[in-house]
Amino acid sequence: MITIKRFAFNPFQVNTYVLSDESNECVIIDAGMQGESEEGELMEYIANHNLKPVILLLTHAHIDHIIGNSFTADHYGLKLTAHKESVPFLENAVAYASTFGLTMDKVKSIDNFIDESTDICFGNSKLKVLFTPGHANGSVCFYSQEDSFVITGDVLFNQSIGRTDLPTGNYELLQNSIWEKLFTLPDETVAYPGHGPETTIGSEKINNPFVAIGK
Repeated sequence: MITIKRFAFNPFQVNTYVLSDESNECVIIDAGMQGESEEGELMEYIANHNLKPVILLLTHAHIDHIIGNSFTADHYGLKLTAHKESVPFLENAVAYASTFGLTMDKVKSIDNFIDESTDICFGNSKLKVLFTPGHANGSVCFYSQEDSFVITGDVLFNQSIGRTDLPTGNYELLQNSIWEKLFTLPDETVAYPGHGPETTIGSEKINNPFVAIGK
């Protein structure tokens, strides 16, 4: 069974997730730590629970989701795993960060590319990759059928959806990603977003003002 630990990091309050199972192997999703205090918070949790990080994952490569990638990769010896369409965001991350008043000295490039044919395996667990563009090119979600949850990044939020006014955003494409990839999951599936609290697929199908399809 997968244990999910959520941190809210950096000025954008990005949800960074550590997923672990009984093997003590773990994956880190969207390492958003900024500064030594937040880096220490992540390290303390991993050390206190005797976890072994084995994969660094990205839901997408917007600046708020990648700030802690270089530190995490260097500290734990991890390769960055993400969709190939995230590459341009990383190539322009330093300049893009400055527009938000953020400083990035180093940007971790992608080591392993993933798509919907890829399963993310760690310990005794497996995550299925769902390709969900619309908020940003290269956006993916990570679904655990066995444990009935999905990490949705900035695709789907509690009562909201991701912005589509940023580069490569597309409102209709985002809606279709949600309808075709997320709303086809069981209603009881818990959705853990890139910002804010969790929700369920069933709740969003009924109540989300942007994509609800009714009962």
